Amino acid sequence: MQEQELLQKIRSSDPSAFRDIFVAFHRMVFNISYRMTGNRQDSEDITQEVFLNVYKSIGRFRFDSKLSTWLYQVTINRCLNHLSRKKLQMWFSLDFISESEAEQNTHLRDNSIDRPDNKLEQKESEAIIQKCINALPKWQKIAIILHRYEGLSYQEIANIMNCSVSSVESRLFRAKQNLCNKLRPYLEHL
Repeated sequence: MQEQELLQKIRSSDPSAFRDIFVAFHRMVFNISYRMTGNRQDSEDITQEVFLNVYKSIGRFRFDSKLSTWLYQVTINRCLNHLSRKKLQMWFSLDFISESEAEQNTHLRDNSIDRPDNKLEQKESEAIIQKCINALPKWQKIAIILHRYEGLSYQEIANIMNCSVSSVESRLFRAKQNLCNKLRPYLEHL
């Protein structure tokens, strides 16, 4: 169902609006929650909390932004509250190898992709990347998740994070710089 149709149902107080919102957006909410927490159970709990909050407050939706933008905001805020409350370590899986490096290494991976030692190496690499991402400031993490995993434009991210497009650009630039700096010692040992 298109977002405009959902907004029309909300405006007309259609009783099926909430069900349609859930069907259209539950996967997005879960995925963001999972990326932020790294824990399936926490993500399921947060998803339930987000939709409970949406159910209670859908009548107050102001229609000045896209419904998906509002849901991203609600989800991110719920995740940040959850992480603050439980002081969880954030675990993300981010393949942060540039396309050029990936292309250079393609021939190495193609010949030995199914070898157990490669799978172990990949898990070790992911753990290192996760450790580096854990050290990023929260707004840089959020910007990377929304851009890299959700494929959102800078403008959409700016709307979600209530900031300017230039702030999003700056946060993404700093996040990439920070990750490169944090990953450099590991890459030197290769």
